[in-house]
Amino acid sequence: MGRIPLRQMQVNQTGTIVRVRAKDELGRRIRDMGLVPGKNIRIQGRAPLNDPVSLRIMGGTLTLRNNEADHIFVEVH
Repeated sequence: MGRIPLRQMQVNQTGTIVRVRAKDELGRRIRDMGLVPGKNIRIQGRAPLNDPVSLRIMGGTLTLRNNEADHIFVEVH
């Protein structure tokens, strides 16, 4: 399909992380959560106003704010 920011993924859509654009402290925090290139993710749900987004990765659940999700690019399946 193509590469899109994680923020644009729909609920139950899956993809593989291809790039994390964040730097410094935010980039380190994102990588520490396991959000690194090559990892598969699935969007689990969104809050009523679409922020934050809940996703599944490596058998766990993470929640990200949209401004964090904007730095993560995904190849959707």
